[in-house]
Amino acid sequence: MTWLIVGLGNPGPTYAATRHNIGYFVADALAERVGGRFSAHKGRRAEVVEGRLQGERVVLGRARSYMNESGGPVASLLAYYDIEPDHLVVIHDELDIDFGMLRLKFGGGDNGHNGLKSIRQSIGTGDYYRVRVGIGRPPGRQPVHDYVLKPFSSTERKEVGVHVEEAADAIESLITRGLVATQSDFNR
Repeated sequence: MTWLIVGLGNPGPTYAATRHNIGYFVADALAERVGGRFSAHKGRRAEVVEGRLQGERVVLGRARSYMNESGGPVASLLAYYDIEPDHLVVIHDELDIDFGMLRLKFGGGDNGHNGLKSIRQSIGTGDYYRVRVGIGRPPGRQPVHDYVLKPFSSTERKEVGVHVEEAADAIESLITRGLVATQSDFNR
């Protein structure tokens, strides 16, 4: 069975280093592990890399639409590769988890995350795996929109690479060992 693993983010250099693009960072780390580079996928507003992680066949994806329009490209990739939502893993930023923390789960609501909301609307279900990478809440009264679209702080930048690799490790564990074992090792 093939897994579709999608990192959420916003395309283009303006957003490349922002908190909202942590899903792209993890997808890039996984692409390095399979020895591939993302390339445009025929008219599906997405980039993909096909390969194997721990012996499992995977399609890594990045929607080339804005976060709030991620659902269309994800639905298109699921259909093209004939993958059911129970073999979909979505990697995204999570405000309600402190920076550097990680949570994996199956199913659930969108918790105000526009990318997840778009995916639910496009595929008709929220029953897929989520890798929630903590970015923490904005300080003071900073609007959430401004916070997620800003680059990581200089302190965070020193640590973000470690957290990205940990999220990639968790995804490899998820597809080979299952959710319960992976949650036991990575959710904290």
